[in-house]
Amino acid sequence: MKKILSIVALMATMAGFSQTDTTTANQLGEVKIESQRYTKSKRNNSQAIESITQKDIEFGNFQNTADMLSNSGKLFVQKSQQGGGSPVIRGLESSRILLLVDGVRMNNLIFRGGHLQNVLSVDENMLESTDILFGSSSTQFGSDALGGAINLITKRPLLLSQNNGKSFSGSLNTRYSTANEEKSGYGDFRFSGDKWATLTAISYNDFGDVKMGSKKNGKNDFFGARPYYIETVNGVDNIVKNDDPLVQKFSGYKQYNAMQKVLFKPNESTEHNLNLQFSTTTDIPRYDRLTDLKGNGDLKTSTWNYGPQKRILAGYKFNKQKAILNSDLTIGTSYQNIEESRINRNHGKTGEESRVEKVSVYSINADLKAKIGQGELLYGVEGFYDDLKSTASIIDIKTGVVTPTNTRYPDGKNFTLKTDAFATYFSKLTEKTTYNLGARVGYAKLHSEFVDKTYFPFPFSDIDQKNITYSGAAGITNNSNKNIRVSFNVATGYRTPNVDDLAKVFDSAKGVSLVVPNPDVKPEKNITGDFNIALYTDKIFEFENTVFYTQLFDAIVTDKFTFNGQNTVDYYGVTTPVVANQNLGKAEIFGYSTSLKINLLEKLKFYGNFNYTYGRVKSENDNTSRPLDHVPPIYGKTGFNYEYKWLNLDLNMLYNGKKNLEDYSASGEDNLVYAPANGMPAWQTYNFKAAIKPFNSLTIYSGIENILDIQYRNFASGINAAGRNIYAGAKLNF
Repeated sequence: MKKILSIVALMATMAGFSQTDTTTANQLGEVKIESQRYTKSKRNNSQAIESITQKDIEFGNFQNTADMLSNSGKLFVQKSQQGGGSPVIRGLESSRILLLVDGVRMNNLIFRGGHLQNVLSVDENMLESTDILFGSSSTQFGSDALGGAINLITKRPLLLSQNNGKSFSGSLNTRYSTANEEKSGYGDFRFSGDKWATLTAISYNDFGDVKMGSKKNGKNDFFGARPYYIETVNGVDNIVKNDDPLVQKFSGYKQYNAMQKVLFKPNESTEHNLNLQFSTTTDIPRYDRLTDLKGNGDLKTSTWNYGPQKRILAGYKFNKQKAILNSDLTIGTSYQNIEESRINRNHGKTGEESRVEKVSVYSINADLKAKIGQGELLYGVEGFYDDLKSTASIIDIKTGVVTPTNTRYPDGKNFTLKTDAFATYFSKLTEKTTYNLGARVGYAKLHSEFVDKTYFPFPFSDIDQKNITYSGAAGITNNSNKNIRVSFNVATGYRTPNVDDLAKVFDSAKGVSLVVPNPDVKPEKNITGDFNIALYTDKIFEFENTVFYTQLFDAIVTDKFTFNGQNTVDYYGVTTPVVANQNLGKAEIFGYSTSLKINLLEKLKFYGNFNYTYGRVKSENDNTSRPLDHVPPIYGKTGFNYEYKWLNLDLNMLYNGKKNLEDYSASGEDNLVYAPANGMPAWQTYNFKAAIKPFNSLTIYSGIENILDIQYRNFASGINAAGRNIYAGAKLNF
């Protein structure tokens, strides 16, 4: 692995210093970025941003959005189960990064600090593009965007003038994969008129159990086989021998998605947009928990599922040019309804616990854009309100008797309220130098009530928090040399505690630790500095490097705690240590990323990217430094792409470095319990993808992933990655 990375780094360095200027006009990734609240050229942007285009998404032909992000090589994704996918940006994950769909916040009051799978609720086939913002992005988007933001931009309706004069058009996709016997279908349909347009999209995914690789990963031992599983018949648990231990039994699930959009444009300066989205799944087995063992070596859990994960979005957006004070105006409103649940039962027990969380989210925003002098001012206000209803019960699988039990979150009223105002100014210092200045100020309120204290006699009945929030950003970009772009950006960010931070009761693993509420948790804050240098020549070469440093203040860390003066409690008959979220000092994160693109021949391109992150948290209690959780080992992607008329071929290598034992966080979030004893080994996979277009309306996709059938697992994940996977699919446009 070290040899491979050394070769990649050497090639990048040689390429960086051997290129000479051969053209007079140079363009650096002139991708229009929509994740900054308004379209802006990447060339003049001081913040590191990457965009995954619709062309990339369609050719990649991945099974879900998490796989699309992971296989870009631009960020890291953790999985606890096949139906998982938790992106990590610059060593920060889950509630410390912001997810958006069409600019609407997906983060809500129960986004946890562990690992999430919400990104899966947006089908990758419905995406027009995906924008990834690296570094503190609170000035643009508010709370949670400490590590950055991911904006999933879905396809749009097209007016007749935008759709080549077609009043009706659409596409149909199908795909089959061998590693998990995946069967997927997708269709979208557009109706286009002069002033009205609609888009309807639906999709279906059937994912079977994942089969891991059969070959050793280098000199490492085999790891993660599934020799036995539990089967329940008539309420009786039986341990059954797995006919094929490489098949990760009970990892499959199904998913359904639908989207409806309507566009009305009565004149050139006005637009009305309606956006309706729906996503749901069958039960998703929490695979890592299904492999937990008791002290005697027997399987611990018979059932551990995430119940159907439902997401509904209803959004309306109004756009008007020169509406107020010569400013372009966008007004957006949205409603989201999210339901998630956890269903678990221990081996040999008849009581099946079910905890259900129902969240409603309301938002409104007004964004304005105006020309001022040589620059552009973006400003606006926005507000968010979300509430939660948390319920829990135990059902006896033999008798059907239902009894109440403790809820995951407070069983009374739970809500958060956020209101913000923001402004960012972009302008020129000189013809070749641009700068940006931005600020945001806001107010955040949280309320949670504990009604039933039968299970936990908390010393308080409710939690109330009020916080004033603020952030700022400044950047400068210089293009004075026609082959070099240099930029520097500094930004602050914040994350106000949510209900998950303050008020959750959570059993991380029976008897290991119990998370209890702590009403004294304060907001996290950070400051990030980026330096970026890009070398490029038109259509030949692009070499981009970014170095960043982040300090995280009042870092929320799960650590030892006391409950009513005791450091352990009796939880369902098991003496369990007590822990809680606490602000314990500060953390620092340092990192480096590089990307290289070279057009070797007219149709043949070499590309590669590499990412390194280092994170440590310093405790105020004992002044010691220890590894920060969620920080991945080195990772990246390198490959060759050939594209000519009706043919597109890609051969690439995805890789991860080793996560050494001493670099694991003690919090447990890095899931060392699901890794080999010496930490997660390095790995690399070789992959081949092809697309053939025999007719203008038909594209046939095929490929082989993990060609060598290597057995491996991503850092912090609880399930092995798929072994050799052969897939085939087709897309028909009409």
